[in-house]
Amino acid sequence: MISVLICDDQAIVTEGLQVILDSDPEIEVVAIAQDGAQAIELVEKHKPHIVLMDLKMPGLNGIHATRHIRTHFPGVFVLVLTTYDADEWVFDAIRSGASGYLLKNTAPKDLIKAVKQVVAGQTPVDPEVAGKLFKHVSHAESSFASATAAIEIDKLSEREYEVLGLMAQGLSNREIAERIFLSEGTVRNYVSSIFSKLDVSDRTQATLIAVRYGLVE
Repeated sequence: MISVLICDDQAIVTEGLQVILDSDPEIEVVAIAQDGAQAIELVEKHKPHIVLMDLKMPGLNGIHATRHIRTHFPGVFVLVLTTYDADEWVFDAIRSGASGYLLKNTAPKDLIKAVKQVVAGQTPVDPEVAGKLFKHVSHAESSFASATAAIEIDKLSEREYEVLGLMAQGLSNREIAERIFLSEGTVRNYVSSIFSKLDVSDRTQATLIAVRYGLVE
């Protein structure tokens, strides 16, 4: 059973999300928070598998709450569910350690799928969020930073490049192994090497680079 904590300051939203998630026999909503501070308290109390986190809320916002949760409760995943699709809120959420990024107009079946993907170690990202985010990041970066990122991805071997592309599509290590006929342990080693060469700490940051350089649309 996947336990979920919902954090959103709009009661009508949290009620709807609870109905959607509780409709799946593999998911249980264990608590609802109205802001980031309350979410942190309830995470400590309930230790859910995943927090469904809005970003812009009164008091402690979702960015700071995500950073605190990922720092102090590293076993708890955070899936952002927001209306913000093209500004610094989403990018900051990535830096704070969120494991997925969806918009509130996501279809119920896709939301349920995303919750399960995050717990399985995948990184679901709404296509609209990804496209606008990377356009924003590209325009905001200096030419030096862009050149540095290009050099980093050029460090990858052909196989690592392939693994990164599949990882950016949301595939788990096991799914990648099955796709390219390697053992899961070998894929895990490739992923670690990719993180090291790209100077990133998780799949989310690696996915950012992969999408930006066209490994996945």
